[in-house]
Order: sequence, then structure tokens, then C-alpha cells
Amino acid sequence: MTKQKKKRKIDLLFITACISTSLVLLLIGIVALLLLTAGNLSHHLKQEMTVEVILKESITDTQFSSLRRSIEASPYCAVCSFISKDDALETMTKAMGTDPSQFLEYNPFYASLSVRLNADYACSDSLRNIEKIISSKEGVREVTWQKDLLDIINSNIRKVAGILLLLAVILSLVSFTLINNTIKLTIYSQRFILYSMKLVGAKWSFIRKPFITRNLWIGLVSALLSCIIIWYGLKLGLKYEPWLIMLAEPQIIIPVFAVVTLIGLLITGVCALHSVNRFLRMKSGELHYV
Repeated sequence: MTKQKKKRKIDLLFITACISTSLVLLLIGIVALLLLTAGNLSHHLKQEMTVEVILKESITDTQFSSLRRSIEASPYCAVCSFISKDDALETMTKAMGTDPSQFLEYNPFYASLSVRLNADYACSDSLRNIEKIISSKEGVREVTWQKDLLDIINSNIRKVAGILLLLAVILSLVSFTLINNTIKLTIYSQRFILYSMKLVGAKWSFIRKPFITRNLWIGLVSALLSCIIIWYGLKLGLKYEPWLIMLAEPQIIIPVFAVVTLIGLLITGVCALHSVNRFLRMKSGELHYV
């Protein structure tokens, strides 16, 4: 009966440690998810950046073909699409709610090439160089791009990334403290067993092994629980917010699960090692006043 009660007590400690550790790892996983999503969102926004190449009225078919081929062959170009004068007029008519050609009696817009950039070239310095290169081509009237929007995007992404990194560091320190205290409590109840094993001549490595192994299992189970909660949380969120599909992409979710698992194993292993060594260094009298 006594052994059965003891077994239940140990199982309860294991379950309690897993729950408290998984809650901490869940917070770390959410921060890691947001951090990776910020980087992915930055890449996505930069890929949507376009440069408008306004064409002259007098551009010839030869000049147009040469210009389009040179742009499409350039490394900065992801997609190059032609917008005719009529297309530009139709787009602006929809946006303005009125047809400007009706009272002007002519189409005031120019044909253009819309160049969607590769993300690596969506920065101010690269865009200025691209503007100079394209502007020097024959048949080009003007090159425009949203300078203010790009600066705002880059500035906001840097701020968000910095805040998330700071939050990740703070959360890691807090999680280490919380998990360390949880593991210390689980080992505290067995401190006299540790001392008895030390008295009979057992090596410290032999004494440490079962405690470290047990807490590594706590870390693994806790990480698994956290990953399951994150995954099903995203699945549930997709029913209400479809844009969350971005968070569930393999290139984001797999690294997040890997980080959560690695941190779970690392923190529980290190904390177990630290706590066991602490009790092993204590003398008999000190164990009663811990």
C-alpha cells in the first residue's frame, strides 16, 4: 500500500512538472512563431513591391520589345506585365468612380510596364539603381515606385523584430527560472535518497543519470504537449481567420516545433544537472534546512 502511494506521488510530480513546463514552452513557441512570421511577412511584402515604368507615346515596337526583354532578363525582376492605356484608364475609372476621359475628351494615362521585384532587391539603394538603369533606356518616360511605403515597411519590420527578440530573451530567462524551480521541487523530495547513495560510494554520474533522464522525458513530453496545443490552436484559428494559414506553413511551423523541443530538452537537462549537483554538494545537516 505504501509503495502504491509513493508511486502515485511520483507520477503526480511528473504530471505536474510536465504541465508547468509545457505552459512555459507554449509561450516560447508562440513568440518563436511570431518572430518567424514577421520575417516571412517581410519577405512577402517585399515580393509585392512593384516598379512602374511609364512609357513614352512615341515608343516604337522595337524599343518596347528590347526594353521588356532587358527587364525580364534582369535579376531584380520577378514578374513583368504590360498595362495598356485602356487598361490604365479602366483601372482608374473603377478607383475614382468616374471616367476622366469623358470630360477631358482624351485618355490622360500612359501605357506602362509593371515590374514586380524579387524580395532581395526591395530596398531603397537597389531601387535607386534600378530606377537609373531603366530610366536610361529608350522609350521610357518615367520610373516610379512607392518610396515612403518601402521605408515604412522596413522600419516597422525592424521594430517588430527587435521587440520580439527582446521578448524572446526575457521569456527565455523567465522560463529557465520557472522550469528550474519546478525541477528543483521534484528533486527536493528525494534529496535524502541522493545523500544515501552518495554515502554508499555511488559515483555522482551514476546518481545523476536517472534524475537527468527523467527530466529529459519531462522536457520531451512538455514540448510535445506545447506543439500539439500550438498546432490545434492554429487549426481552430483558421476557421475564423483564414490569414493564419501563413503561420501553418511548413517552413515556419517545423522550425518552431524544433525550437520548442530543443529548448525543452536543454532547459530541463541543464536544470536537472544543476539541482542534483546542488544537493550532492550539501552536507547532511544542510539538507534539513533547504
